[in-house]
Amino acid sequence: MTTSRAQEPQAIAERQLCGMVNGLAQRIGEHVREHATALGLTEAQATALREMTGPMTMRELAERMSCEPSNATFVVDKLEKQGLIERHPHPTDRRAKHLVLTPDGTAMRDRLLELLAVGSPLAALDPEAQRVLHGLLKQAITRS
Repeated sequence: MTTSRAQEPQAIAERQLCGMVNGLAQRIGEHVREHATALGLTEAQATALREMTGPMTMRELAERMSCEPSNATFVVDKLEKQGLIERHPHPTDRRAKHLVLTPDGTAMRDRLLELLAVGSPLAALDPEAQRVLHGLLKQAITRS
């Protein structure tokens, strides 16, 4: 019984921290949704464009979006119909396709990144605090 009471402050602190991380994720999601809507995109499409830092496979994009490849495929299909992404043959794997932004896709991504930078929930943190938070979150994620 004393062991569980000794662990109680830690459990409370962990619950509070989880609540704050979840709250931050929700605020970031709302921020992305608001700006995505202004550009005629869904939150998932905006997330895909944000993560398209260069040519990549569907699997790589899905990993960056934290979703299943089938969900990423659905999003990419929509972006392809909008003329923002193209599928190209992969240079070394004939079974895979490389996703590449079109010129319109690059322009849309640039505009999206500009909008996301304004009023971001993380903008309240200076670059050093963002670096520290990044390191702490990475440490917590990789320890799991």
